[in-house]
Amino acid sequence: MASRLPRPVDADRGVRVGQRLGVGLLRLLYRARVTGQAHVPSRGPVILVANHVGFIDGPLGFITSPRPVHFLVKRAYFVGPVGWLLRGVGQIPITQRSADREALTSAREVLRAGGVVGVFPEGTRGSGEVASAQQGAAFLALGTKAVVVPVALSGTAGRSKGALPRVRSRLSVTFGEPFDL
Repeated sequence: MASRLPRPVDADRGVRVGQRLGVGLLRLLYRARVTGQAHVPSRGPVILVANHVGFIDGPLGFITSPRPVHFLVKRAYFVGPVGWLLRGVGQIPITQRSADREALTSAREVLRAGGVVGVFPEGTRGSGEVASAQQGAAFLALGTKAVVVPVALSGTAGRSKGALPRVRSRLSVTFGEPFDL
């Protein structure tokens, strides 16, 4: 099955529906504090660059973004009902640690249409310090003149790798000052 996104306008509709559903679930399960959303420009291409510590970082960044966002998500998750859901809410499958042309092309299309793409520059979960980074975010920013907004996620790690944080845990999302490369 092709992993290309629908046209950005159609994909944004799915993102908005997913965000509304996610906000309700987030409020039910966790105590989330979100700051700095005003730092995300209200229009034009934007790349959200976030640290990646826990399994729920992607959904948390997706839900709390003030604009519809299309995250680059590990291709292995795009199977069965989860894959159907991810595609339905406009996420972009990517093969990790590779120059995945199809994923980068889809991300560029979103950005060229003035949309928002979310990237975890480490390419996988880490300590949260973003000690190393792949080149995808910089490639996209330079090629599309997108503004980069750093996003700090905390409280999202579970007790073991891949585990969710305890219910009613405090989660934090901070959107930083935008910058150009």
